[in-house]
Amino acid sequence: MQSSIAHQPALITPGDPAGIGPEIAVRAFASGLRNIVLMGDITHLASVAQKCGLDIKFTPHDKHADDGACQVLEMNWPADIVPGVPDSRNAPAIIEAISRAVALTKDNDFSAVVTNPIAKSVLYEAGFLHPGHTEFLAALDTGTATPVMMLANDQLKIVPLTIHIPLSEVADSISDAAITKTVTIIDKDLKHRFGLSHPRIAVAGLNPHAGENGHIGGFERDRLTPLLTTLKAKGFSITGPHSADSLFHEAAREQYDIVLAMYHDQALIPVKTLDFHNSVNVTLGLSFIRTSPDHGTAFDIAPQFTARPDSLIAAVKMAGQMAGQIVGQIAGPQHSSVPGQ
Repeated sequence: MQSSIAHQPALITPGDPAGIGPEIAVRAFASGLRNIVLMGDITHLASVAQKCGLDIKFTPHDKHADDGACQVLEMNWPADIVPGVPDSRNAPAIIEAISRAVALTKDNDFSAVVTNPIAKSVLYEAGFLHPGHTEFLAALDTGTATPVMMLANDQLKIVPLTIHIPLSEVADSISDAAITKTVTIIDKDLKHRFGLSHPRIAVAGLNPHAGENGHIGGFERDRLTPLLTTLKAKGFSITGPHSADSLFHEAAREQYDIVLAMYHDQALIPVKTLDFHNSVNVTLGLSFIRTSPDHGTAFDIAPQFTARPDSLIAAVKMAGQMAGQIVGQIAGPQHSSVPGQ
């Protein structure tokens, strides 16, 4: 069944309907993006399109139909949607939409789940128990998946080892087991999802100048360097620890396929600086493909209907590339590594 995955449309979840998710979804379709199905209420989506000045025909999802309309996997919103004003009464429907999207994608009805942004604070009021989108998706994936967040654009792929924790807690939160597991998932998914036969992983140091041989902290010398030596001996193509301040210029990016960063901002600042509007959030380590725009709900601009769909478009395109790569590997794996991709 997996050989046909690339021909299936990607399913775009609504995210929080009071945010910019519905707007960027209809704008993505209007831009010419096809082979997608939106989740939502047709009447609401038509209203959003009208407020954006877009002439779009919406129709219930029918995989046998091909009339050029924007197909919608229909769902109901318990509360009226007011742009910029989230309503916790809609939280159960937001959560159910994600669950449904995962189930349908795991059944190969869709090639990928492309998730629009959610507001966790709104979902918590409905009993949502997960730290975020990624952890919820992992729980839906039989609960055995170990999710790894990768940020990617045409110039850089990067994974933050630790994410939403204070800087003061980063060093104590890093373990050899966490690094080893993350490197293993990166290596596997870059082979399986992106067709790189020998993914080159560059590891950033935690301290300035990667510790400068212990003069600016002993983390790299005492913990990271010995572990990377062990991982190299296991066959991983891995280098580091590198000084993060010289790791992201153009010539440096030609030397690796992906960076493993130690903390959130060390990863997100370079990827967003290189291409703010077209960066994508990809979850590695799942049994299905999940991508997402690399931004939030933007409640503040939702009432203006001026949002840019660039990151969502990039997320759909990357999901399609990943689905095609899986098919390509069934036919025969690629054996070349493309620097900087």
